[in-house]
Amino acid sequence: MASLQQVLDTAAASQEQALERLFQLLRIKSISTDPAYADQCVAAADWLVADLNRIGIDARRCDTPGHPMVVGQSKPVKNKPVLLFYGHYDVQPVDPIALWNNDPFDPVLEDAADAQVIRARGAADDKGQLMTFVEACRAWVAVHGELPCQIRFLFEGEEESGSPSLIPFLKDNAEALTADLALVCDTGMWDATTPAICTMLRGMVGEEVIITGPDKDLHSGMYGGAAQNPIRVLSHILAGLHDENGAVTLDGFYDDVPELPEEIDQQWKQLNFDAAGFLGAVGLAEPAGEKQYSALEQIWSRPTCEFCGITGGYTGEGFKTVLPSTASCKISFRLTGQQDPQKIVDALHRYIESKLPSDCSVEYKSHGGAPATVMSIDNAAFPKAHKALSEEWESNAVYAGCGGSIPVVGDFQEHLGMESMLIGFGLDDDQIHSPNEKYNLSSFQKGINSWIRILDALTE
Repeated sequence: MASLQQVLDTAAASQEQALERLFQLLRIKSISTDPAYADQCVAAADWLVADLNRIGIDARRCDTPGHPMVVGQSKPVKNKPVLLFYGHYDVQPVDPIALWNNDPFDPVLEDAADAQVIRARGAADDKGQLMTFVEACRAWVAVHGELPCQIRFLFEGEEESGSPSLIPFLKDNAEALTADLALVCDTGMWDATTPAICTMLRGMVGEEVIITGPDKDLHSGMYGGAAQNPIRVLSHILAGLHDENGAVTLDGFYDDVPELPEEIDQQWKQLNFDAAGFLGAVGLAEPAGEKQYSALEQIWSRPTCEFCGITGGYTGEGFKTVLPSTASCKISFRLTGQQDPQKIVDALHRYIESKLPSDCSVEYKSHGGAPATVMSIDNAAFPKAHKALSEEWESNAVYAGCGGSIPVVGDFQEHLGMESMLIGFGLDDDQIHSPNEKYNLSSFQKGINSWIRILDALTE
């Protein structure tokens, strides 16, 4: 029987070829939000189908009303678990292009301050992460001739544009996609040498609020004082959504938010999170959330209400004395625990309407919502993966939270009845969604090794 070390040695011997395969995928401009790149999304899906087929996976492209899905599966293995691996091949737009040091779709390997990095759009989110698993499977097949268990693959092409085709696709293909456990590689490390298993994801609600006052823009000299100003109304409403301690004031907002379990709380404290360094890196100094909670709790386990964009009146060059007819704000909520997205939306609407002057009206535009997700570490797969990760990296793995949202994990729970394990190798400074996105070469290479070890641990 071939050993785990033989698989790791095979991966090490093919590092240059693995990097070139990743570069081929990174060169494809699979921007899902821009219809001009629809053919590039198809090209990326076709590339992945061909690559999976080369390692013996029965893979195919599945067209949707949007961008294609890639699905595949290996042969069943008796008395072994069935695993589903999920990743996404679509990427964010590259604007502003002037801030990129190189062509974002011409990947390069370059020396950064303390590491070699792969620089390209999608390097970390999510093509590099996705390919760590594919390359682990390639090395396993090269040594053993087959994978250690049946693995099903689902690569999405709309993750960066709201996944409009995902839920219908899951429902229509539930039997082919359901597994004992889903593996998702779209998260990060605790630091450059400490791997993490994400066990907690915040949910999200996006709501746009549009306040209308007069039926046209008004001259501020002729109407100022007498006429209701929607910007002033909106500002008053927004200011009332937080109290002096940083807490959200909506009725019932915290009803379904649990306190952090003691064992998780103690583990997080042992991480010695540097809040000053975290905020200092972006030119800030003081945590702005609920004052009684640490900065790490504020971004991992506490809900939020944030204003992501405000418009109203004249915002061009120079000055225009106008009272606007409308003012709007895009509001995002990050949810934790059992918070219900619809309950949060309803509470927001009631609050706004209670503050609305009789001369103003309000319109809402929904931008979707998803509840928070918690993965229980009582699942036997978690300690096995924890041990495997710890053996690969310089530090023991940690169970971490994530301030962002990965809706597919909740979708797997709701529509397939399937739990997920989130393991990724991104770093906080990877600049995902921003110019000069990068992925550390060590994240790619040791990420491959990590998945090899995890597959061995989950199937031994």
